Amino acid sequence: MGPIDELAQALARFPGIGPRQSKRFVFYLLAAPATERSKLAELIISLGKEVRQCPECLRFYNGTTATVCNYCSDTKRDDAILMLVEKDQDLTAIERAGTYRGRYFVLGGVLTLTGKGAIREKELVRVVETRLKKNLKEIVLALSATSEGEHTADHIRELLMPYRDVVKTSILGRGLATGSELEYSDAETLCTALTNSKEA
Repeated sequence: MGPIDELAQALARFPGIGPRQSKRFVFYLLAAPATERSKLAELIISLGKEVRQCPECLRFYNGTTATVCNYCSDTKRDDAILMLVEKDQDLTAIERAGTYRGRYFVLGGVLTLTGKGAIREKELVRVVETRLKKNLKEIVLALSATSEGEHTADHIRELLMPYRDVVKTSILGRGLATGSELEYSDAETLCTALTNSKEA
């Protein structure tokens, strides 16, 4: 297998990218100036050097001297509410809506009905127990309105059962259409969902 096929296979592993699209990317890069290919390679390498994962919410952020991300270090945010999202893009979408001022935790994925997928269970329990010492009162399950999102929410409810007497669990309210992913929801829809959140 030559470099064209190898790179196409590597690109096809990206979410939402199939074999035909990955081949188009490879041929685009071949036609592009060598400087553009070099710049892209440098940017990919710099991801590992200049991007950090926040030890508290587990989102990725541009590396600075700060040990935690800007959301976790913001003292004006509400420690009583912790929102669980599937991925970094969902957190960005919630922030874009501009109505939520609590804390976050990024699950890193969803669980499928067939048993595939994984979430950061141990880290979630650690964060919940740490946040309980900081007056945590509510956990909001901000997951996509898909079968995988609902299955993951059910699993998290079971995981959080030991804390049900001290922490309320809620889900996003009406506003999100069934089958929709948080990442692609507009700000107005997310505002409605946040405003109408209900106990899970």
